[in-house]
Amino acid sequence: MELLGSTLTATYAHPRPTPANFLPAVSTMASSYRDRFPHYNLTHSLSLPWRPSTYYKAVSNWPTLDPYCTRSQRVSESTMLPFVSNRTTLFTRYTPDDWYRSNLTNFQESNTSRHNSERLRVDTSRLIQDKYQQTRKTQADSTQNLGERVNDIGFWKSEIIHELDAMIGETNELTDIKKRLERALMETEAPLQVARECLFHREKRMGIDLVHDEVEKELLTEVDIILCCQERMKLYLDKAIAQLAANRAAQHELEKDLSDKQSAYRIDDKCHHLRNTSDGVSYFRGVERVDATVSVPESWAKFTDDNILRSQSERAASVKLRDDIQNVLVVTANEMWNQFNKANLAFTNRIAETADAKNKIQTHLAKTLQEIFQTEMSIESIKKAIMEKSAFLKVAQTRLDERTRRPNIELCRDMAQLRLVNEVYEVDDTIQTLQQRLRDAEDTLQSLAHTKATLEHDLAVKANSLYIDQDKCMSMRRSFPSTLRLVGFC
Repeated sequence: MELLGSTLTATYAHPRPTPANFLPAVSTMASSYRDRFPHYNLTHSLSLPWRPSTYYKAVSNWPTLDPYCTRSQRVSESTMLPFVSNRTTLFTRYTPDDWYRSNLTNFQESNTSRHNSERLRVDTSRLIQDKYQQTRKTQADSTQNLGERVNDIGFWKSEIIHELDAMIGETNELTDIKKRLERALMETEAPLQVARECLFHREKRMGIDLVHDEVEKELLTEVDIILCCQERMKLYLDKAIAQLAANRAAQHELEKDLSDKQSAYRIDDKCHHLRNTSDGVSYFRGVERVDATVSVPESWAKFTDDNILRSQSERAASVKLRDDIQNVLVVTANEMWNQFNKANLAFTNRIAETADAKNKIQTHLAKTLQEIFQTEMSIESIKKAIMEKSAFLKVAQTRLDERTRRPNIELCRDMAQLRLVNEVYEVDDTIQTLQQRLRDAEDTLQSLAHTKATLEHDLAVKANSLYIDQDKCMSMRRSFPSTLRLVGFC
Protein backbone atom coordinates (compact mmCIF):
# COMPACT_ATOMS: atom_id res chain seq x y z
CA MET A 1 0.00 0.00 0.00
CA GLU A 2 1.53 3.32 -1.07
CA LEU A 3 1.58 6.36 1.25
CA LEU A 4 -1.08 8.98 0.79
CA GLY A 5 -0.02 11.51 -1.78
CA SER A 6 2.90 9.44 -3.16
CA THR A 7 3.30 8.60 -6.80
CA LEU A 8 1.80 5.21 -7.59
CA THR A 9 3.86 2.79 -9.65
CA ALA A 10 2.02 -0.21 -11.09
CA THR A 11 3.27 -3.07 -13.18
CA TYR A 12 0.96 -2.19 -16.00
CA ALA A 13 2.84 1.02 -16.44
CA HIS A 14 5.78 -1.06 -17.70
CA PRO A 15 4.22 -4.05 -19.69
CA ARG A 16 6.25 -7.09 -20.41
CA PRO A 17 7.40 -7.70 -23.94
CA THR A 18 4.72 -9.49 -25.88
CA PRO A 19 5.73 -13.06 -26.66
CA ALA A 20 5.74 -14.23 -30.17
CA ASN A 21 2.14 -15.02 -30.90
CA PHE A 22 1.10 -17.95 -32.98
CA LEU A 23 -1.56 -15.73 -34.48
CA PRO A 24 -0.73 -12.51 -36.27
CA ALA A 25 -1.27 -9.08 -34.73
CA VAL A 26 -4.66 -7.50 -34.91
CA SER A 27 -3.48 -4.57 -36.93
CA THR A 28 -2.06 -6.78 -39.65
CA MET A 29 -5.36 -8.52 -40.08
CA ALA A 30 -7.52 -5.47 -40.34
CA SER A 31 -6.49 -4.33 -43.80
CA SER A 32 -6.85 -7.75 -45.38
CA TYR A 33 -10.15 -8.18 -43.65
CA ARG A 34 -11.45 -4.93 -44.98
CA ASP A 35 -10.35 -5.87 -48.41
CA ARG A 36 -11.82 -9.31 -48.23
CA PHE A 37 -15.11 -8.32 -46.58
CA PRO A 38 -15.84 -4.74 -47.55
CA HIS A 39 -19.43 -4.94 -46.36
CA TYR A 40 -18.31 -5.43 -42.74
CA ASN A 41 -16.92 -2.14 -41.43
CA LEU A 42 -17.06 -1.87 -37.62
CA THR A 43 -16.24 1.78 -37.29
CA HIS A 44 -18.94 2.78 -39.69
CA SER A 45 -21.52 0.29 -38.42
CA LEU A 46 -21.43 1.49 -34.81
CA SER A 47 -24.27 3.78 -33.90
CA LEU A 48 -22.80 4.86 -30.55
CA PRO A 49 -22.84 8.60 -29.83
CA TRP A 50 -19.17 8.53 -28.85
CA ARG A 51 -16.02 6.61 -29.73
CA PRO A 52 -13.54 5.66 -27.04
CA SER A 53 -10.13 7.11 -27.78
CA THR A 54 -8.20 6.77 -24.51
CA TYR A 55 -8.04 3.19 -23.39
CA TYR A 56 -9.67 1.16 -26.22
CA LYS A 57 -9.28 0.74 -29.94
CA ALA A 58 -11.73 -0.73 -32.37
CA VAL A 59 -10.41 -4.12 -33.46
CA SER A 60 -11.60 -6.69 -35.94
CA ASN A 61 -13.05 -10.02 -34.86
CA TRP A 62 -11.62 -11.81 -37.88
CA PRO A 63 -8.07 -12.84 -37.27
CA THR A 64 -5.77 -13.13 -40.18
CA LEU A 65 -3.74 -16.25 -40.69
CA ASP A 66 -1.34 -14.83 -43.23
CA PRO A 67 1.84 -16.09 -41.62
CA TYR A 68 0.51 -19.67 -41.63
CA CYS A 69 -1.08 -19.77 -45.08
CA THR A 70 0.28 -22.10 -47.70
CA ARG A 71 1.67 -20.91 -50.95
CA SER A 72 -1.60 -21.65 -52.69
CA GLN A 73 -3.43 -19.40 -50.24
CA ARG A 74 -1.04 -16.51 -50.91
CA VAL A 75 -2.16 -16.32 -54.48
CA SER A 76 -3.45 -13.00 -55.56
CA GLU A 77 -7.09 -12.43 -54.82
CA SER A 78 -7.73 -11.55 -58.40
CA THR A 79 -6.84 -15.11 -59.41
CA MET A 80 -8.39 -16.76 -56.38
CA LEU A 81 -10.76 -19.64 -57.00
CA PRO A 82 -14.15 -19.88 -55.40
CA PHE A 83 -14.29 -21.11 -51.79
CA VAL A 84 -13.96 -24.91 -51.59
CA SER A 85 -14.80 -27.05 -48.56
CA ASN A 86 -11.96 -28.30 -46.33
CA ARG A 87 -12.78 -31.77 -47.29
CA THR A 88 -12.01 -31.05 -50.91
CA THR A 89 -8.80 -29.10 -50.26
CA LEU A 90 -5.56 -30.73 -50.94
CA PHE A 91 -3.87 -29.37 -47.85
CA THR A 92 -5.03 -28.62 -44.28
CA ARG A 93 -4.66 -25.02 -42.90
CA TYR A 94 -3.43 -25.71 -39.27
CA THR A 95 -2.31 -28.58 -37.20
CA PRO A 96 -3.96 -29.49 -33.86
CA ASP A 97 -0.86 -28.33 -32.06
CA ASP A 98 -1.22 -24.97 -33.69
CA TRP A 99 -4.81 -24.89 -32.59
CA TYR A 100 -3.96 -25.79 -28.98
CA ARG A 101 -1.07 -23.40 -28.89
CA SER A 102 -3.34 -20.66 -30.23
CA ASN A 103 -5.94 -21.37 -27.56
CA LEU A 104 -3.30 -21.51 -24.84
CA THR A 105 -1.81 -18.25 -26.01
CA ASN A 106 -5.22 -16.63 -26.05
CA PHE A 107 -5.96 -17.94 -22.55
CA GLN A 108 -2.66 -16.64 -21.22
CA GLU A 109 -3.15 -13.27 -22.84
CA SER A 110 -6.67 -13.17 -21.46
CA ASN A 111 -5.43 -13.96 -17.96
CA THR A 112 -2.67 -11.39 -18.27
CA SER A 113 -5.05 -8.74 -19.59
CA ARG A 114 -7.57 -9.47 -16.89
CA HIS A 115 -4.86 -9.46 -14.22
CA ASN A 116 -3.46 -6.18 -15.49
CA SER A 117 -6.96 -4.74 -15.71
CA GLU A 118 -7.73 -5.87 -12.16
CA ARG A 119 -4.51 -4.35 -10.85
CA LEU A 120 -5.25 -1.17 -12.84
CA ARG A 121 -8.71 -0.98 -11.31
CA VAL A 122 -7.37 -1.54 -7.77
CA ASP A 123 -4.54 0.95 -8.25
CA THR A 124 -6.92 3.40 -9.86
CA SER A 125 -9.35 3.07 -6.98
CA ARG A 126 -6.54 3.56 -4.50
CA LEU A 127 -5.17 6.47 -6.54
CA ILE A 128 -8.62 8.06 -6.66
CA GLN A 129 -9.01 7.61 -2.89
CA ASP A 130 -5.51 8.89 -2.16
CA LYS A 131 -5.89 11.88 -4.44
CA TYR A 132 -9.30 12.57 -2.97
CA GLN A 133 -7.83 12.53 0.56
CA GLN A 134 -4.87 14.59 -0.58
CA THR A 135 -7.11 17.09 -2.32
CA ARG A 136 -9.36 17.30 0.72
CA LYS A 137 -6.34 17.78 2.99
CA THR A 138 -4.94 20.45 0.67
CA GLN A 139 -8.31 22.20 0.61
CA ALA A 140 -8.56 21.88 4.42
CA ASP A 141 -5.07 23.36 4.77
CA SER A 142 -6.04 26.19 2.45
CA THR A 143 -9.26 26.73 4.43
CA GLN A 144 -7.28 26.70 7.66
CA ASN A 145 -4.76 29.17 6.26
CA LEU A 146 -7.60 31.38 5.10
CA GLY A 147 -9.14 31.16 8.57
CA GLU A 148 -5.84 32.13 10.16
CA ARG A 149 -5.52 34.96 7.66
CA VAL A 150 -9.03 36.14 8.51
CA ASN A 151 -8.09 36.06 12.20
CA ASP A 152 -4.92 38.04 11.50
CA ILE A 153 -6.85 40.62 9.51
CA GLY A 154 -9.48 40.78 12.27
CA PHE A 155 -6.77 41.32 14.89
CA TRP A 156 -5.10 44.14 12.98
CA LYS A 157 -8.49 45.58 12.10
CA SER A 158 -9.42 45.72 15.79
CA GLU A 159 -6.05 47.32 16.57
CA ILE A 160 -6.60 49.92 13.86
CA ILE A 161 -10.15 50.60 15.08
CA HIS A 162 -8.91 51.03 18.65
CA GLU A 163 -6.13 53.38 17.59
CA LEU A 164 -8.44 55.21 15.18
CA ASP A 165 -10.98 55.83 17.95
CA ALA A 166 -8.21 57.08 20.22
CA MET A 167 -6.86 59.33 17.47
CA ILE A 168 -10.30 60.75 16.67
CA GLY A 169 -10.87 61.48 20.36
CA GLU A 170 -7.46 63.11 20.67
CA THR A 171 -8.06 65.19 17.54
CA ASN A 172 -11.39 66.38 18.93
CA GLU A 173 -9.78 67.30 22.26
CA LEU A 174 -6.95 69.14 20.50
CA THR A 175 -9.52 70.97 18.36
CA ASP A 176 -11.41 72.02 21.51
CA ILE A 177 -8.31 73.35 23.24
CA LYS A 178 -7.28 75.08 20.02
CA LYS A 179 -10.63 76.89 20.03
CA ARG A 180 -10.05 77.79 23.68
CA LEU A 181 -6.64 79.18 22.74
CA GLU A 182 -8.18 81.25 19.95
CA ARG A 183 -10.83 82.62 22.31
CA ALA A 184 -8.18 83.42 24.94
CA LEU A 185 -6.08 85.18 22.28
CA MET A 186 -9.09 87.27 21.28
CA GLU A 187 -9.77 88.14 24.93
CA THR A 188 -6.29 89.68 25.29
CA GLU A 189 -7.10 92.36 22.72
CA ALA A 190 -9.42 94.26 25.09
CA PRO A 191 -6.90 94.55 28.00
CA LEU A 192 -4.18 95.55 25.53
CA GLN A 193 -6.41 98.25 24.08
CA VAL A 194 -7.32 99.46 27.60
CA ALA A 195 -3.68 99.69 28.65
CA ARG A 196 -2.77 101.64 25.51
CA GLU A 197 -5.72 104.00 25.94
CA CYS A 198 -4.68 104.57 29.56
CA LEU A 199 -1.20 105.53 28.37
CA PHE A 200 -2.75 107.75 25.72
CA HIS A 201 -5.05 109.52 28.21
CA ARG A 202 -2.25 109.99 30.71
CA GLU A 203 -0.33 111.89 28.04
CA LYS A 204 -2.99 114.60 28.54
CA ARG A 205 -1.76 115.35 32.03
CA MET A 206 -0.54 118.95 32.41
CA GLY A 207 2.44 120.64 33.90
CA ILE A 208 4.30 119.01 36.68
CA ASP A 209 1.92 116.04 36.75
CA LEU A 210 3.22 114.81 33.40
CA VAL A 211 5.74 112.56 35.09
CA HIS A 212 7.07 109.05 34.36
CA ASP A 213 5.53 107.72 37.53
CA GLU A 214 4.96 104.19 38.80
CA VAL A 215 1.59 103.98 37.05
CA GLU A 216 3.15 104.65 33.67
CA LYS A 217 5.85 102.05 34.33
CA GLU A 218 3.27 99.42 35.25
CA LEU A 219 1.13 100.26 32.23
CA LEU A 220 4.12 99.90 29.89
CA THR A 221 4.98 96.60 31.61
CA GLU A 222 1.37 95.47 31.20
CA VAL A 223 1.46 96.21 27.46
CA ASP A 224 4.73 94.29 27.10
CA ILE A 225 3.38 91.31 29.07
CA ILE A 226 0.16 91.16 27.04
CA LEU A 227 2.12 91.31 23.77
CA CYS A 228 4.47 88.60 25.02
CA CYS A 229 1.50 86.43 26.02
CA GLN A 230 -0.04 86.97 22.62
CA GLU A 231 3.17 85.89 20.91
CA ARG A 232 3.29 82.68 22.95
CA MET A 233 -0.37 81.99 22.26
CA LYS A 234 0.15 82.53 18.52
CA LEU A 235 3.17 80.22 18.59
CA TYR A 236 1.20 77.43 20.26
CA LEU A 237 -1.74 78.12 17.96
CA ASP A 238 0.51 77.48 14.95
CA LYS A 239 1.79 74.32 16.63
CA ALA A 240 -1.79 73.17 17.25
CA ILE A 241 -2.70 73.76 13.60
CA ALA A 242 0.35 71.79 12.43
CA GLN A 243 -0.36 68.99 14.95
CA LEU A 244 -3.98 68.78 13.81
CA ALA A 245 -2.76 68.39 10.24
CA ALA A 246 -0.40 65.60 11.36
CA ASN A 247 -3.21 63.94 13.34
CA ARG A 248 -5.55 64.06 10.37
CA ALA A 249 -2.82 62.63 8.10
CA ALA A 250 -2.26 59.72 10.51
CA GLN A 251 -6.02 59.30 10.84
CA HIS A 252 -6.36 59.23 7.04
CA GLU A 253 -3.73 56.50 6.78
CA LEU A 254 -5.50 54.50 9.47
CA GLU A 255 -8.88 54.92 7.78
CA LYS A 256 -7.40 53.92 4.41
CA ASP A 257 -5.70 50.89 5.97
CA LEU A 258 -8.92 50.02 7.81
CA SER A 259 -10.90 50.24 4.57
CA ASP A 260 -8.41 47.94 2.87
CA LYS A 261 -8.52 45.57 5.83
CA GLN A 262 -12.32 45.49 5.75
CA SER A 263 -12.31 44.70 2.04
CA ALA A 264 -9.66 42.03 2.50
CA TYR A 265 -11.52 40.64 5.51
CA ARG A 266 -14.75 40.43 3.51
CA ILE A 267 -12.99 38.73 0.57
CA ASP A 268 -10.98 36.29 2.68
CA ASP A 269 -13.98 35.48 4.88
CA LYS A 270 -15.96 34.73 1.74
CA CYS A 271 -13.12 32.53 0.49
CA HIS A 272 -12.90 30.85 3.90
CA HIS A 273 -16.58 29.87 3.80
CA LEU A 274 -16.50 28.89 0.12
CA ARG A 275 -17.22 25.18 -0.42
CA ASN A 276 -17.41 22.82 -3.41
CA THR A 277 -21.18 23.17 -3.39
CA SER A 278 -21.18 26.96 -3.09
CA ASP A 279 -22.60 29.21 -5.77
CA GLY A 280 -20.24 31.15 -7.97
CA VAL A 281 -17.59 28.42 -8.13
CA SER A 282 -16.17 28.26 -11.65
CA TYR A 283 -13.02 27.74 -13.70
CA PHE A 284 -10.57 30.63 -14.06
CA ARG A 285 -7.91 29.31 -16.37
CA GLY A 286 -4.39 30.58 -15.74
CA VAL A 287 -5.25 32.49 -12.55
CA GLU A 288 -2.63 30.51 -10.63
CA ARG A 289 0.06 31.94 -12.92
CA VAL A 290 -0.95 35.53 -12.16
CA ASP A 291 1.02 36.95 -9.22
CA ALA A 292 -0.52 40.32 -8.30
CA THR A 293 0.85 40.34 -4.75
CA VAL A 294 2.79 43.39 -3.58
CA SER A 295 3.74 42.33 -0.05
CA VAL A 296 4.67 39.42 2.15
CA PRO A 297 3.20 38.69 5.61
CA GLU A 298 6.14 40.42 7.29
CA SER A 299 5.89 43.61 5.22
CA TRP A 300 2.08 43.46 5.42
CA ALA A 301 2.13 43.37 9.22
CA LYS A 302 4.91 45.96 9.38
CA PHE A 303 2.90 48.36 7.21
CA THR A 304 -0.06 48.33 9.59
CA ASP A 305 2.22 48.35 12.63
CA ASP A 306 4.04 51.40 11.24
CA ASN A 307 0.72 53.16 10.70
CA ILE A 308 -0.33 52.41 14.28
CA LEU A 309 3.06 53.46 15.66
CA ARG A 310 2.91 56.69 13.66
CA SER A 311 -0.57 57.37 14.96
CA GLN A 312 0.53 56.63 18.53
CA SER A 313 3.52 58.94 18.12
CA GLU A 314 1.37 61.76 16.75
CA ARG A 315 -1.18 61.14 19.48
CA ALA A 316 1.50 61.35 22.18
CA ALA A 317 2.79 64.60 20.66
CA SER A 318 -0.79 65.90 20.56
CA VAL A 319 -1.33 65.03 24.25
CA LYS A 320 1.90 66.84 25.18
CA LEU A 321 0.91 69.84 23.07
CA ARG A 322 -2.49 69.95 24.78
CA ASP A 323 -0.80 69.96 28.18
CA ASP A 324 1.56 72.72 27.03
CA ILE A 325 -1.33 74.80 25.71
CA GLN A 326 -3.26 74.31 28.95
CA ASN A 327 -0.18 75.36 30.92
CA VAL A 328 0.37 78.39 28.67
CA LEU A 329 -3.24 79.48 29.11
CA VAL A 330 -2.96 79.30 32.90
CA VAL A 331 0.45 80.98 33.02
CA THR A 332 -0.48 83.81 30.67
CA ALA A 333 -3.76 84.42 32.48
CA ASN A 334 -1.92 84.61 35.82
CA GLU A 335 0.76 86.91 34.40
CA MET A 336 -1.79 89.28 32.90
CA TRP A 337 -3.91 89.28 36.04
CA ASN A 338 -0.91 89.89 38.30
CA GLN A 339 0.27 92.78 36.17
CA PHE A 340 -3.28 94.11 35.96
CA ASN A 341 -3.48 94.12 39.74
CA LYS A 342 -0.07 95.80 40.01
CA ALA A 343 -1.15 98.51 37.59
CA ASN A 344 -4.41 98.99 39.48
CA LEU A 345 -2.50 99.23 42.79
CA ALA A 346 -0.19 101.82 41.24
CA PHE A 347 -3.24 103.71 39.99
CA THR A 348 -4.79 103.59 43.45
CA ASN A 349 -1.62 104.85 45.11
CA ARG A 350 -1.16 107.57 42.54
CA ILE A 351 -4.76 108.68 42.84
CA ALA A 352 -4.39 108.82 46.61
CA GLU A 353 -1.20 110.86 46.30
CA THR A 354 -2.81 113.21 43.82
CA ALA A 355 -5.91 113.58 45.97
CA ASP A 356 -3.78 114.29 49.04
CA ALA A 357 -1.75 116.86 47.11
CA LYS A 358 -4.96 118.42 45.88
CA ASN A 359 -6.34 118.66 49.41
CA LYS A 360 -3.13 120.26 50.65
CA ILE A 361 -3.17 122.70 47.77
CA GLN A 362 -6.73 123.59 48.63
CA THR A 363 -5.72 124.14 52.24
CA HIS A 364 -2.79 126.35 51.26
CA LEU A 365 -4.95 128.21 48.83
CA ALA A 366 -7.48 128.93 51.54
CA LYS A 367 -4.73 130.17 53.84
CA THR A 368 -3.25 132.24 51.05
CA LEU A 369 -6.60 133.80 50.33
CA GLN A 370 -6.99 134.61 54.00
CA GLU A 371 -3.53 136.12 54.11
CA ILE A 372 -4.26 138.17 51.01
CA PHE A 373 -7.34 139.51 52.71
CA GLN A 374 -5.35 140.34 55.82
CA THR A 375 -2.63 141.98 53.77
CA GLU A 376 -5.13 144.06 51.91
CA MET A 377 -6.63 145.21 55.24
CA SER A 378 -3.13 146.04 56.46
CA ILE A 379 -2.45 148.09 53.37
CA GLU A 380 -5.66 150.01 53.92
CA SER A 381 -4.71 150.71 57.53
CA ILE A 382 -1.23 151.86 56.49
CA LYS A 383 -2.71 154.19 53.92
CA LYS A 384 -5.06 155.56 56.57
CA ALA A 385 -2.20 156.05 59.01
CA ILE A 386 -0.17 157.89 56.37
CA MET A 387 -3.10 160.18 55.72
CA GLU A 388 -3.46 160.82 59.42
CA LYS A 389 0.26 161.63 59.80
CA SER A 390 0.08 164.09 56.90
CA ALA A 391 -2.25 166.33 58.93
CA PHE A 392 0.22 166.40 61.80
CA LEU A 393 3.02 167.27 59.39
CA LYS A 394 0.97 170.04 57.87
CA VAL A 395 0.25 171.58 61.28
CA ALA A 396 3.88 171.44 62.37
CA GLN A 397 5.17 172.92 59.09
CA THR A 398 2.44 175.60 59.14
CA ARG A 399 3.54 176.59 62.66
CA LEU A 400 7.16 176.84 61.62
CA ASP A 401 6.21 178.87 58.58
CA GLU A 402 4.16 181.29 60.69
CA ARG A 403 6.97 181.73 63.22
CA THR A 404 9.32 182.73 60.47
CA ARG A 405 7.31 185.95 60.29
CA ARG A 406 8.21 187.08 63.80
CA PRO A 407 9.89 190.47 63.77
CA ASN A 408 13.57 191.10 64.56
CA ILE A 409 14.75 189.77 67.80
CA GLU A 410 11.64 187.75 68.25
CA LEU A 411 13.06 185.24 65.85
CA CYS A 412 14.36 183.30 68.76
CA ARG A 413 15.54 179.62 68.63
CA ASP A 414 13.52 178.91 71.65
CA MET A 415 12.29 175.55 72.87
CA ALA A 416 9.06 175.85 70.88
CA GLN A 417 11.10 176.38 67.72
CA LEU A 418 13.29 173.40 68.45
CA ARG A 419 10.32 171.24 69.32
CA LEU A 420 8.45 172.13 66.14
CA VAL A 421 11.53 171.31 64.05
CA ASN A 422 11.90 167.96 65.80
CA GLU A 423 8.17 167.31 65.33
CA VAL A 424 8.42 167.91 61.59
CA TYR A 425 11.37 165.54 61.37
CA GLU A 426 9.62 162.92 63.46
CA VAL A 427 6.33 163.11 61.57
CA ASP A 428 8.13 163.06 58.22
CA ASP A 429 10.19 160.07 59.32
CA THR A 430 7.01 158.33 60.46
CA ILE A 431 5.36 158.99 57.13
CA GLN A 432 8.42 157.66 55.28
CA THR A 433 8.38 154.57 57.46
CA LEU A 434 4.70 154.00 56.84
CA GLN A 435 5.16 154.49 53.11
CA GLN A 436 7.97 151.91 53.08
CA ARG A 437 5.76 149.55 55.00
CA LEU A 438 2.98 150.24 52.51
CA ARG A 439 5.33 149.30 49.66
CA ASP A 440 6.34 146.15 51.50
CA ALA A 441 2.73 145.22 52.08
CA GLU A 442 1.92 145.77 48.46
CA ASP A 443 4.87 143.56 47.42
CA THR A 444 3.67 140.92 49.82
CA LEU A 445 0.21 141.19 48.38
CA GLN A 446 1.61 140.67 44.88
CA SER A 447 3.53 137.63 46.07
CA LEU A 448 0.42 136.27 47.69
CA ALA A 449 -1.51 136.84 44.49
CA HIS A 450 1.16 134.97 42.51
CA THR A 451 1.09 132.16 45.04
CA LYS A 452 -2.66 132.09 44.79
CA ALA A 453 -2.50 131.82 40.99
CA THR A 454 0.13 129.06 41.24
CA LEU A 455 -1.94 127.14 43.75
CA GLU A 456 -5.04 127.52 41.65
CA HIS A 457 -3.19 126.29 38.53
CA ASP A 458 -1.68 123.40 40.42
CA LEU A 459 -5.11 122.62 41.80
CA ALA A 460 -6.48 122.50 38.25
CA VAL A 461 -3.59 120.27 37.21
CA LYS A 462 -4.26 117.89 40.09
CA ALA A 463 -7.97 117.88 39.33
CA ASN A 464 -7.20 117.02 35.66
CA SER A 465 -4.83 114.23 36.75
CA LEU A 466 -7.45 112.85 39.13
CA TYR A 467 -10.04 112.96 36.38
CA ILE A 468 -7.75 111.08 33.96
CA ASP A 469 -6.61 108.44 36.46
CA GLN A 470 -9.76 108.00 38.45
CA ASP A 471 -12.59 108.67 36.08
CA LYS A 472 -11.20 107.66 32.69
CA CYS A 473 -8.51 105.06 33.30
CA MET A 474 -9.97 103.25 36.27
CA SER A 475 -13.43 103.20 34.73
CA MET A 476 -12.01 101.46 31.65
CA ARG A 477 -9.97 99.02 33.70
CA ARG A 478 -13.07 97.70 35.42
CA SER A 479 -13.81 95.72 32.22
CA PHE A 480 -10.73 93.48 32.44
CA PRO A 481 -11.73 89.89 31.45
CA SER A 482 -12.02 87.21 34.09
CA THR A 483 -9.61 84.32 34.52
CA LEU A 484 -12.06 81.89 32.91
CA ARG A 485 -12.26 84.06 29.84
CA LEU A 486 -8.47 84.44 29.71
CA VAL A 487 -8.07 80.63 29.64
CA GLY A 488 -10.68 80.35 26.89
CA PHE A 489 -13.60 78.71 28.73
CA CYS A 490 -16.12 81.46 28.01
